[in-house]
Amino acid sequence: MNTIDLTPLYRNSIGFDRLASLLDSALSSNTLSSGYPPYNIEALADNRYAITLAVAGFEKSDIEISVEKDVLIVKGAKPEDEQVKYLYKGIAHQTFERKFDLAEHVEVCGAELKNGLLNITLVKEVPEEMKPREIPINDLQTQPRQSLDHQPATREQAH
Repeated sequence: MNTIDLTPLYRNSIGFDRLASLLDSALSSNTLSSGYPPYNIEALADNRYAITLAVAGFEKSDIEISVEKDVLIVKGAKPEDEQVKYLYKGIAHQTFERKFDLAEHVEVCGAELKNGLLNITLVKEVPEEMKPREIPINDLQTQPRQSLDHQPATREQAH
């Protein structure tokens, strides 16, 4: 098995620990996902997303959706019908669990089950203090230079 050294990512990055950890766990994971249920991930707008899972035969009460530590978990379990005697059973109603890693500030808005498709809507809400902002450049010739550390004290502050 090939291993990839992610040390250079940690060396030059600040605050990207989660991204590097995700890469590390994805590359070292030996578990294979079953592929059930099939799903799509759509970008609806710059900050809106949708996950659609094909869950034909499942009812709302058979599905559980939760978020734990920035991981969206969708679980489904269909109770067995003891009264039905199948001659052939080709429709999958197997128990499933799908996990989706969510980026920072991505929140689940809601979910809807319609025509065998489970639609989960997500939105990325970046707080105002984290949005890019423009820093004006002062002209030193017209404005005196002021240091934040050495503000002149007034008489009231000195006493």
